Amino acid sequence: MGTHIPLRLVFAGSPEIAAPALEALLAPGMGDVCVVAGVITNPDTPKGRRGTPEPTEVGALAAARSAALRERGKSPIAVLKPEKLDGKVREAVAALKPDLLVSFAYGRIFGPKFLGLFPLGGINVHPSLLPRYRGPTPIQAAILNRDAETGISIQRIALQMDAGDILVQERLPLTGRETAASLSGIAAQKSAVLLASLIREFAGGRVVGTPQNHEDAVYCRLLSKEDGRIDWNSGALEIDARIRAFTPWPLSLARHGEADLYILEGRPWEGEGSAPTAARPGTVVGIDKSRGILIQTGRGVYAVETLQYRTRKALDWRSFLNGAPGFIGSRLT
Repeated sequence: MGTHIPLRLVFAGSPEIAAPALEALLAPGMGDVCVVAGVITNPDTPKGRRGTPEPTEVGALAAARSAALRERGKSPIAVLKPEKLDGKVREAVAALKPDLLVSFAYGRIFGPKFLGLFPLGGINVHPSLLPRYRGPTPIQAAILNRDAETGISIQRIALQMDAGDILVQERLPLTGRETAASLSGIAAQKSAVLLASLIREFAGGRVVGTPQNHEDAVYCRLLSKEDGRIDWNSGALEIDARIRAFTPWPLSLARHGEADLYILEGRPWEGEGSAPTAARPGTVVGIDKSRGILIQTGRGVYAVETLQYRTRKALDWRSFLNGAPGFIGSRLT
């Protein structure tokens, strides 16, 4: 029996959601299955008040692991941070002699020349039940649409966005209280386990995919800061979904007089009775001692638990009211 040669991988990813997947591939138990020869991530970006350039979460992890390998006298991980996947980057990747590309939330399109560098092609981790929610914001889309479930799909990378054959898929039930932050955390951990298992299958032999039904494809789009502005004419259920979907970014914003006010946490109010029928959407109609500040919407009442003026710190609703006399009865726009 011949000695198995570990697969040589290049991992492409940037944000926090992708870091556990890279960690799973670098785990000691994966050494006989694969070697992460290189990591491609977005360039460092200015962060904090001083605007100091900092690496992506994946870039920081790769640099730390690479330094540890170097200290042990082993070959470090090549960490590439290109502005674009041009010929120079292709040369650097080709020098790594990779077998397979593994992508998770990298955010860029891989062209045919780049994919041609990988004899086994590429696979992509996508946090949705493809073909539903192809595109850049599948987690937010599932929350916005108040879906009962979402999932994780690992697909072969195709030239058309998120259209490749499905290699493995796992369903995730939703409670209806997830935020984009909490659901991303769940998807990150589940994806890491699923990816490690699939890579073992790749190393052990042939992996067969299932073609997607392209007629069932549903797409999602990039978000902007403007998406966070609350329309109080919408219903309480819709507003609640948007607040959860836009946490931690872009957050949900209302106007109180001349001030910007972030609505950070809350839920549709299910208390007895209802707000005055004459109340206009956006009117702060009262409080529920166990639920928070009550705001009239176009359909139903929304109870706010945590909120924050743009220039101040986040407060629970009781602390907020202590510093905002006259807030009850005012109207948010």
